[in-house]
Amino acid sequence: MNFTINNRISVYGGIITFSITGIGVFLVGNVSGYEAKQLIAASLQGINMLCNTIVLASATILALILTLLGVSSTGTKSKLKKEHYRQVIIIAKFDTVLFVSALVLFQFFNIPITETDNVPAIWYKYVYWTTLFFSSFLSGFMVSVVLMLYATIKNIIDIVGLNKDHRLLYKEDDDK
Repeated sequence: MNFTINNRISVYGGIITFSITGIGVFLVGNVSGYEAKQLIAASLQGINMLCNTIVLASATILALILTLLGVSSTGTKSKLKKEHYRQVIIIAKFDTVLFVSALVLFQFFNIPITETDNVPAIWYKYVYWTTLFFSSFLSGFMVSVVLMLYATIKNIIDIVGLNKDHRLLYKEDDDK
């Protein structure tokens, strides 16, 4: 519950993104197995590009987290609370799940499923809807990770760059 309260903008941003892309998908309506097979073939390039972009972005975010940790530990004279480091761990965990999920979806679409005749036509319908659900989910998840990273970077800028008194700064009276 504390996670949702501290990251509500990030969570809401992800849910809104997921909802908007999901609603767009469901506006397509019901499709038959043959139509789904054609739609899968038509959308393969876009889904592969989405997965590639998310994999690249999430790997870059993990590298940026290392830089963020360096700035957090050496960039300020004050000591940061454990809450800051917990937030960074949460971002790293979410980003890793996002990385792996996008990579698995990408690998799934490297299977030439639309080229085979051994798959029953009804399966294409389920593959199509599952694909659209997961691509919407990955998009929303990516927005959440980026918004969490933004909030963390904003906190570091407030503390290190602007020398603001911040709730994440450790104070001696915090021990009491």
